[in-house]
Amino acid sequence: MCGIFFSLSSSNPTSPTQETCELLQKRGPDSHKTHTLQTDIEAQNGESLPLSYYLTFTSTVLSLRGDHVYSQPLVDSKTQSVLCWNGEAWKIAGERLQDNDTEQIFNLFLQAVGNDPTDSVINIVEAISSISGPFAFVFYDAVNSRLFYSRDCLGRRSLLEGFDEYGNLKICSVCDSASVDYFKEVGTEGVYAIDLKRYHDPSMSPRELYQTKTIPWSSDPTPSVGHLRKSIPPMNTSLPTEQPPALTTDSVFVKELEYNLRQSLELRIQNIPNPPDYVAGQSAKTAVLFSGGLDCTLLARLSHDILPQNEPIDLINVAFENPRVAAAAKANQKTPSPLSIYENCPDRITGRSAHAELQKVCPGRVWRFIAINIPYSECLSHRDQVKRLMRPHNTEMDLSIACALYFASRGQGAANSDPLYIPDTQTEDTSVYTSTSRVLLSGLGADELFAGYGRHGVAFNRGGFESLIAEIDLDVSRLGSRNLGRDDRVLSHWGRETRFPFLDEEFVSWVVRAPVWEKCGFGLPASGSDATSGIDCEKLALRLVAIRLGMVRVAREKKRAIQFGARTAKMETGRSKGTDALT
Repeated sequence: MCGIFFSLSSSNPTSPTQETCELLQKRGPDSHKTHTLQTDIEAQNGESLPLSYYLTFTSTVLSLRGDHVYSQPLVDSKTQSVLCWNGEAWKIAGERLQDNDTEQIFNLFLQAVGNDPTDSVINIVEAISSISGPFAFVFYDAVNSRLFYSRDCLGRRSLLEGFDEYGNLKICSVCDSASVDYFKEVGTEGVYAIDLKRYHDPSMSPRELYQTKTIPWSSDPTPSVGHLRKSIPPMNTSLPTEQPPALTTDSVFVKELEYNLRQSLELRIQNIPNPPDYVAGQSAKTAVLFSGGLDCTLLARLSHDILPQNEPIDLINVAFENPRVAAAAKANQKTPSPLSIYENCPDRITGRSAHAELQKVCPGRVWRFIAINIPYSECLSHRDQVKRLMRPHNTEMDLSIACALYFASRGQGAANSDPLYIPDTQTEDTSVYTSTSRVLLSGLGADELFAGYGRHGVAFNRGGFESLIAEIDLDVSRLGSRNLGRDDRVLSHWGRETRFPFLDEEFVSWVVRAPVWEKCGFGLPASGSDATSGIDCEKLALRLVAIRLGMVRVAREKKRAIQFGARTAKMETGRSKGTDALT
């Protein structure tokens, strides 16, 4: 995982601000390097002066692939082409990558652009289409004087762009204080290309000079020339011709779901390098953003089957002091609660319960529960930093979600491996443990794919399977344009990388090709089994996988948004709405 800054200017080299450098180094603490170059474009008539472009590339690196730190930007000594890569290429053309992916991607791009300018764009499109994994990148093809930049079609990595007050184009993983007025998210519609080799009148404005062409993604398996081959196929919109059968733990789809999710997870947690100051049997390489809900607990349970038995897994659980909730609870309670305000948080309660079930089902593993308690005063003291990281997003809901992710990814709290341990208000643990893991697992994507939101049930009640399919299709189609960039900026601030097994391209493709009645329980008859009686329709297939793996209690957990589970929503009294802009 890396941080990227790039600038393109026709007047002078433009370096990142000190604030930008500091934010990028928080994302990538292992390496920090800058490379600049100048390219001159000759006038065609031989009379005008050459037009000079100044390109500045800065990269920071969090090293999680290979046996040593691979510093960026990568520069090809022969051609002077440059790559800034922030991603994890798990596969190229269906083949798993061994060792570091950055150098292999660079070589792939260099081969694609070659020495023939007539085919270089088509070849780079093919190269990008072959990559499976989250990414954001800036690549300068020096042979043909072309700049390419993009995010993957699901938008799993942050990349922002905009023109500053001097007309310089800037592209960056983060937004500093000076960039908030002009930065926007790089779209996920395709790859963006700027052709610098054509001579333009130097008197033109920068926006006219830097004419950006979009090479769009296409869901067509054999797209037309100049289109990227999108790895996610269209949604299966077929409707049942008769009553679908009940879903059970022995259904073919449920068994295949367990297998495919395991495959996705293996890519993301096997062969993680030892973190700094690693102690075998004590330090964790993998941590789970852990509310105790179905999705994250399922990832934790499957991780147990994949990782060595002696490797601890950290379960990161965050709870906040919410003054509004605390005041209401105090007013309504006749006798004081023996539990602290943190232990009464919904996500803390489900987290403790799921921890106990994991320990019962997988007793040989050290499951380290990290209880992160955030006082209101501490939340306020970090508020400006969180707002800076989530930019250009700027609503009350953005802030409440970002606060929970920010403190969770810091990974700093009271750690305990005993599932029976529950501190009371008198004996609450004040010792501080910081997770050594540089890899965080998130269950994001499961609700969109398996109909986990309340609105999915509303859609089914309104219009049956047809309306349900349309609602799921809408959710999946807008994954790339919603909040993953914001989440990446916030979660990466503490030098950790978040990985999303439910958003693996092959996994997503497999799920969207399946008929909707195999993914959730709407419109299905009851299975007749005592083990599954009364289980929720939302994400039924995932709930059945949890039961197959022994997680019977977790299989019945309700969906709860993070801002309500951790109690970051509406910390102050008032009439503000989640969609209100922050002042």
